Amino acid sequence: MIDLYTAATPNGHKISIALEELGLPYDMHVLDLGALEQKAPWFLDINPNGRIPAIVDREADGFRVFESGAILIYLAEKTGRLVPTDPPGRSRVLQWLMFQMGGVGPMMGQANVFHRYLPERIPVAIDRYQGEVRRLFRVLDGHLAENRYLAGDYSIADIANWAWVRTYRWSGVEIDDLPHLRRWVDEIRARPAVQRGIERPPSSMDARVDSEEKARQFIDSARNMVETGRSR
Repeated sequence: MIDLYTAATPNGHKISIALEELGLPYDMHVLDLGALEQKAPWFLDINPNGRIPAIVDREADGFRVFESGAILIYLAEKTGRLVPTDPPGRSRVLQWLMFQMGGVGPMMGQANVFHRYLPERIPVAIDRYQGEVRRLFRVLDGHLAENRYLAGDYSIADIANWAWVRTYRWSGVEIDDLPHLRRWVDEIRARPAVQRGIERPPSSMDARVDSEEKARQFIDSARNMVETGRSR
């Protein structure tokens, strides 16, 4: 049994999607990020960095894993699925996983902060990060023009990138002119395990969410985290 400590964010949904795809039993513990529950001492014992997601593998004597990319690799290797075992195949998956960890996630995260969460508008920062998100999306679109998935078969690389890319509108960008990326986004969204994963827990960051009240609540929570971080 896996204990998943998570919240309704792209990084959190990476892990719930993977657990659903792999069919691993898990208990989900949703942290209140707005209340900074992720900084509580009990959680810092699990993840010293005070961020979600994190897991505890009860079947492995309570082994703890933090950082979403590391968790994906751990779960894939634990089950022998969603990542190849041959060195070139494994490397291809990890390259695209690192592309998300070092590029797509951080750039979309910064776009979200400046486009959604800060009370003041800083146009140069918004343009900078939205522009970089668009550049990364074009890289994905070009690669997906000749590949169904990012690294051969469907893998943790697709899960990691998709969990972020699907929230494109939250970052203030569109993908209508990126047909191959759009095809990939729609195809992965149709997977039953993915549909289950993004509802554990449901998020207001989804590009399809049209509830202004849910979006406002999410923004208020995120803004509290940003402001708390700036004051430290």
